[in-house]
Amino acid sequence: MKAVNITLTFNGQAEAAFNFYKSVFGGEFIHLQRLKEMPTPHPLSEEEGEKVLHVALAVGSQVLAGMDVPSGRPQPINGTNFMITLDTESEEETARLYEALSDGGFVMMPLEHQFWGAYFGMLTDKFGIQWMLSYVKGQ
Repeated sequence: MKAVNITLTFNGQAEAAFNFYKSVFGGEFIHLQRLKEMPTPHPLSEEEGEKVLHVALAVGSQVLAGMDVPSGRPQPINGTNFMITLDTESEEETARLYEALSDGGFVMMPLEHQFWGAYFGMLTDKFGIQWMLSYVKGQ
C-alpha cells in the first residue's frame, strides 16, 4: 500500500474549508476539481456544478483531501464527515481490499476504472466506516 489518507466530506463548504486549511498549514492545492468537470448523463445546476469533486492539500508527508457530497446522496454530519482513503500499489490489491472491506457493508460506488484514470471504488464497511480505494497506474 502506498498511503492511507483522510478525506473530509462537506455539504457545499469544501472550498471554504480547504482555503482555511491552506491558510493554516501553508502550501498549494495538489488538485482541485469541480463537479461540473465530471462526465454525467444528467445536467447539473450551476450551483451544483461549482461544488468540489476533489481537492487535495499536502500536509507534511500526508495528503488531506476533501469533497462536497452531491445532492441526492446522504449528506454528511459534522463530526463524522470523513472517509479513509487507501492509495494502493496495484489493481489486484485494490480489488482484494475492496472485496474484504465491503463484506457485510454497503457499496457506495462500485470498483471501476474512472474518467480521471484511477481504478476506484467507495464503500461503507459493516461497522459504518466509509472507505475510498484508489489505484492510479504510474503514481
